[in-house]
Amino acid sequence: MLIKLKPGLRAAEVDRLKAKLAELLPGADLAGGRGSLSVHTGRLELLGAKLALIENLPGVLKTELRLEEACPRALTAPPPELDAIFKKSRGDRFILIAGPCAIEDEASYLAAASRLKAAGANALRAAVYKPRTSPYSFQGIGPKGFSIIGKAKRRTGLAAVTEATSETQIAAIARACDVIQIGARNMRNYELLKAAAAPGKPVLLKRAPGATLKEWLLSAEYLVKYGTAEIILCERGDSFSKPDPRGLDLKMIRRAAAATALPVIADPSHAAGDRDRVPAQALAAMKAGADGLMLEASPNSDSAVIDGRQTLSLPAFTRLLKDIKKLRR
Repeated sequence: MLIKLKPGLRAAEVDRLKAKLAELLPGADLAGGRGSLSVHTGRLELLGAKLALIENLPGVLKTELRLEEACPRALTAPPPELDAIFKKSRGDRFILIAGPCAIEDEASYLAAASRLKAAGANALRAAVYKPRTSPYSFQGIGPKGFSIIGKAKRRTGLAAVTEATSETQIAAIARACDVIQIGARNMRNYELLKAAAAPGKPVLLKRAPGATLKEWLLSAEYLVKYGTAEIILCERGDSFSKPDPRGLDLKMIRRAAAATALPVIADPSHAAGDRDRVPAQALAAMKAGADGLMLEASPNSDSAVIDGRQTLSLPAFTRLLKDIKKLRR
């Protein structure tokens, strides 16, 4: 931990601060003294528990935890065992999740699921709840969608990835689906993170727009602490509700992949907000080292009631997969 000191502290005041730190963090190594102090301790949970007290000590201007101090569990979690869920050969980290933004009705979803599997998807987007900016927008079909998910899983043999928007939905999603998704809007919903971790199922965690790597991994830390280390990190850009010329944060993908053994995938559909820009964003993510993609794709992209403008048609999805295969050779 780095402690920035208030300007003008006398040596005696710094000594008193060091003594108090030694009292709060027994055995910690303290270094520095002019302008800042560096604190090293292996007791990371104690450090987190005492942080508020340290910040309030006389002479402390601000504190900053190193990434390994803030997120020790997320940084040391082993790669999750996802081969059986995503029907992959051992050692193949590539994950391809595809489907309409949300399930709209049984017939269209089952048709989409079958055709996406035939095209090469190894998991299905299976949203029945959708957090929307406007209360008048389509919110998802709700619990009746679980029976449709069951039929799609039996028909295709593919895993279902379903977003939770409330703690009350977790039990039903865990029974019906294979991966619980925490969307970008809920990355900082800590009670939802605790609830999502409790069943011990894999969780796909999207980065919230504007979130730093530390903030993203702190949300992953909640998941590990409260019940699951089976985590997939998903980068989705920094914009909501409109096309964004910035697209995916490719640097964030590289930094997350370097910091943790957890798989890092990308959602170019939401990052681009425009189906014409999705393929380029998807390929850029793969070149940046992404372990997979989450794509909105459907045979009925032109008539989708939600996110149609960023949903790939089946021909476009098939072309993109051919380009991805070439890139992965």
